[in-house]
Amino acid sequence: MADVKFPEGFLWGGAIAANQSEGAHLAGGKGLTTVDMIPYGENRMPIKLGLRNSVELDQTEYYPSHQAIDFYHRYKEDIAMLAEMGFKVFRMSIAWSRIFPNGDEETPNQAGIDFYRSIFEECKKYDIEPLVTLCHFDVPMHLVNEYGSWRNRKMISFFERYARTCFEAFDGLVKYWLTFNEINILLASPFSGAGLMFQEGENKDQIKYQAAHHELVASALVTKIAHEINPNNQVGCMLAGGNFYPYSCKPEDVFTAMQKDRENLFFIDVQSRGYYPSYAQKVFNDKNVVLDIHEEDHEILKHTVDFISFSYYASRCASADMNEGNTSEANVVKSIKNPHLPASDWGWVIDPQGLRITMNTLYDRYQKPLFLVENGLGAKDVIEANGEINDNYRIDYLREHVEAMKDAIGDGIPLMGYTPWGCIDLVAASTGEMSKRYGFIYVDRDDLGNGTLNRMRKKSFYWYKKVIASNGECLD
Repeated sequence: MADVKFPEGFLWGGAIAANQSEGAHLAGGKGLTTVDMIPYGENRMPIKLGLRNSVELDQTEYYPSHQAIDFYHRYKEDIAMLAEMGFKVFRMSIAWSRIFPNGDEETPNQAGIDFYRSIFEECKKYDIEPLVTLCHFDVPMHLVNEYGSWRNRKMISFFERYARTCFEAFDGLVKYWLTFNEINILLASPFSGAGLMFQEGENKDQIKYQAAHHELVASALVTKIAHEINPNNQVGCMLAGGNFYPYSCKPEDVFTAMQKDRENLFFIDVQSRGYYPSYAQKVFNDKNVVLDIHEEDHEILKHTVDFISFSYYASRCASADMNEGNTSEANVVKSIKNPHLPASDWGWVIDPQGLRITMNTLYDRYQKPLFLVENGLGAKDVIEANGEINDNYRIDYLREHVEAMKDAIGDGIPLMGYTPWGCIDLVAASTGEMSKRYGFIYVDRDDLGNGTLNRMRKKSFYWYKKVIASNGECLD
């Protein structure tokens, strides 16, 4: 193969999310969101999975999102460090409840608009393009308590008002938008994914897929609005990516892996093609799901996304014999351990070739530009006696994945950009830990919220700076 290069204008950068970084959870008029109700510790997973039918703050619990890494007050310092690395793009999210504290108000909270405008202006000062997610795992709690969150069709109009407010308020400052972060996680983690809680005896699949329908209609509607407000706006969907490999070549395993991939790609099929895939009806029949679809929904869904964004941390593995006893607890998306791959300290397999496979799968399926908006290695970092943080394991992981991206580009796949996850250390969404670090920038904070919050450059900071400056040519 001829020497493959990243395209000119490739968007190198990094990614964070409001709920894992901002803190200041009630500052500036912000309302409580779903993630503000998810504690650190043993109660975290039952709440995330929607296994509690009501959620209230408990003074005996520690809630990592309430302070996080205080990006709310430190964003100028942080963005300056991203600019020092040479970032072309910065993926972040807007906290819905900073703009509409309850979610159903008629008029927005001006303090929230001013806060994000200031962030975007700071990015522009350094020629960094913001890539903004409208809903990154944080639904205003008032919408959960009052309306049942996305199980209620009224959420579509609330989200429409919120999105339109953002498109208008930040027009000219933001042109790259994502509607829902990892929209497919709704099926595996209903409360953290979409604010869903369940009552005894309810058909959970019915509620999850009806909520999914409302989100899909809302996503298509705001994609249409974004294009109307400014034709230069580019709107993407966002998938928690990673193909399922069959555990063996046994036909039953191959079919199970195909079904698992379809479950993951179902949302993106709709957002990219503009209609429900043919296999969906059998899924609904098998799960006793009957969707309430309004006549106008079919037309709205035709407003498809401009590009496919996705996260990739690991591939998955599926077998016809999958059960609670043989699937990994490392992630909410269940997978059988792949004996051919090493794993991180948190049990996530490390599979750079899987990234190339995933990219080929997505482009074969949709023929739309791809944007890798999350990728990285969660690991424990040690500060040496001389103050250095030598995270060679992270550099190795990222190097192999950048090489896999380059291979995929050589396969003919258009890739817009790359924003590794948690470019600044932040609260891990899965576990609520700070010790599960992803960043190029170390933040002095522990799992229980102790620390100075001081920022320090890791070895990977200087490595990634060279990668960006060389447009992916210098990976040493």
